[in-house]
Amino acid sequence: MGHELWMYILTLTFSGGLSLSLCLFAHFKLRNAPGAGPYKILTLLSAIFTFSYAFELSGSTLAEIQFWLGIEYLFMPFIPVFTLLMCLEYAGHKLGKRLYFSLFIIPILTIFMHHTNKLHHFYYSAVRLRENTPFPVLDLEYGFWFYVHAIFLFVCLMFSMIILLLRLRRSFWRFRMQILLMTAGLAVPIVANHYYLNDLSPYGIDLGPVSMSISFILHGIALFSFQMFNLAPIARDTVFESMKEGVIVLNQNGAIVDFNQAMLPVMPDLKQSAIGKHIHDVLHGNSTLRKVICSGKNGDYVWENEGEQVHFQVQFSPVYSLNKDPIGRIISLADVTEKVNMQKTLKRLASIDSLTQIYNRAYFLSEMESSLSTLSPGSDVSLIMFDIDHFKHVNDTYGHEAGDLVLVQIAGLVKNSLRKRDIIGRYGGEEFMIYLPDTPAHDAHLLIEAIRLDIAGSPIIVDDNRISITSSFGLSHTNVSADNLDNPSKILLKHADLALYDAKRNGRNNVQRYGEILHA
Repeated sequence: MGHELWMYILTLTFSGGLSLSLCLFAHFKLRNAPGAGPYKILTLLSAIFTFSYAFELSGSTLAEIQFWLGIEYLFMPFIPVFTLLMCLEYAGHKLGKRLYFSLFIIPILTIFMHHTNKLHHFYYSAVRLRENTPFPVLDLEYGFWFYVHAIFLFVCLMFSMIILLLRLRRSFWRFRMQILLMTAGLAVPIVANHYYLNDLSPYGIDLGPVSMSISFILHGIALFSFQMFNLAPIARDTVFESMKEGVIVLNQNGAIVDFNQAMLPVMPDLKQSAIGKHIHDVLHGNSTLRKVICSGKNGDYVWENEGEQVHFQVQFSPVYSLNKDPIGRIISLADVTEKVNMQKTLKRLASIDSLTQIYNRAYFLSEMESSLSTLSPGSDVSLIMFDIDHFKHVNDTYGHEAGDLVLVQIAGLVKNSLRKRDIIGRYGGEEFMIYLPDTPAHDAHLLIEAIRLDIAGSPIIVDDNRISITSSFGLSHTNVSADNLDNPSKILLKHADLALYDAKRNGRNNVQRYGEILHA
């Protein structure tokens, strides 16, 4: 047996051993990984095929060589099918049962045609040994079904490569390396078969089994170095890109590693060229978001989009290596605008009087307390309490619907007469309160007097009935200082209530200041 043949048989043995090793590794380490099932079967079939071809080359008679050729063709026709299934599953595609089983029709027919070739010669038209070769090698003349099988093999490998390459553009560089290695591994058998079918290989030896050694070395690099199946890049792409939340991945130095499409509207400078740049450099035009991200703490971010506010909740998640060492961070921006708006609506519903659409008593008092706590010492504060004169008479004479209309119109009239920082609320029934920050008593009296006259001069029409309305006002005032009052709101309310009582006792339709009568 020649030196060249020994080298070739050793290469085949190495290729078969490598395929078998990868099969065992896939069985024990990659049980549930996407694509691992077809990969395990593929490597097992390739190992058997390669070992069988090694025995074929070591055969010395035509009968012996044909025997091992028959063994090869029990397994080899299924290799292109499981190659395609591996790439489909790796890419996240699932075939229906009918299409799945239809892929096995041509391989099964190929096995049948090969093993019954003596009856019809559809697979080989002639089988003999080559002449002028240093060792026995088959010289085959192909029938039409051989070319059917060859085309099927080529189509399966090409579709497998196309499936992988379609994912290449959308994949992160680490996953791109995997895909390129897998694609290169699939291209090697195509090149080898080209040389074999065109009778360009040395002594007419089939280069397919040898090419598989190169192919599985590339697959092995992807498998061991880049954890080909465990990383599940296509599953990553599917989940990552379909997320509604914007996500950006940073390494331990703050450089951008990856991001999804949902991040682009918020950070339009995020492009493929941004990969590797520091997050601060990419956010140079958005100081607000930059500040939130630089803080490294979960927080809120408001984005102005075409005149509308979009609220995001910014969250940080650390990324650890297998050794539990920190290697980066994941920053996610979850759109919580709907939640924020709902909270605002609920807060508004809880704070607004449903009839008059001004603050209810509880919320009015809360807002007044909040305002008083922020005023600087020396500030003037005025509080007015007023009610509608003879309101019971309106209800008894014109009905409660008319009474409600009176309340609504009076509340609207007063609200429109106030400044933006002033607060109005319904105290209960026909009683109302007005809080005037930074307002001396004299200025408050002038404002309320104008409102009183406006109410008296604005009769309300209900069902063709002209209802004249007047109101009585009680005014209290204090000068805020650090030590004059422990609870100014309660004192203001008490004094305003007493002043309102004085206004009613003095004939109604007037303004009364606590401790002093101010005539209209």
